[in-house]
Amino acid sequence: MDIRKVKKLIELMEESNIGEIEIREAEESVRISRMPQTAGVMPAAAMPESTTAPAPVPPVVTAGTKNGHVLRAPMVGTFYIAPSPGSPAFMEVGGRVKAGDVVCIIESMKMMNQVKSDRSGVIEAILVANEQAVEFDQPLFTIV
Repeated sequence: MDIRKVKKLIELMEESNIGEIEIREAEESVRISRMPQTAGVMPAAAMPESTTAPAPVPPVVTAGTKNGHVLRAPMVGTFYIAPSPGSPAFMEVGGRVKAGDVVCIIESMKMMNQVKSDRSGVIEAILVANEQAVEFDQPLFTIV
C-alpha cells in the first residue's frame, strides 16, 4: 500500500471522530487505531480476530460487601475472563478457587499471561469487565 494513502487515512481520522479504520487492498491491509495512551505505557494489542462467534462471557458481576481479599493485576494489559473466545469463564461469582488456580488472563505485549489466585476461597466479586484494559495493581477480584 502506498505510504501517501496511509498518510491520507491518518489525516482523515484526525479530522473526524473515527476511532479505528482498517483498509484491505488485495493481500495488503493496514489498520490505524486511535488508542489513548497513559504516560510511558503502550496500549495492549487486541486479540486476534476470530471467525466464530464468541460465547457470551459474564459481564462485571459483583455480589456481597466486597470485604474480602483483593486480587490485583500484576501488570498492565487487557483482561480476559475466559481462555479463548467461545470458552467458559475461568471463574464466576460464587465459584470456589484454590491458591494457584488460574482466574483470568492478562494480555500484555501480545503475550497471554495467566493470573493465578494467591489464596483459596470463594469469588465474592469480579471487578473488571471482559476485554477491559487494566493498569498495574488494579483490583480484579475479591475473594472471601
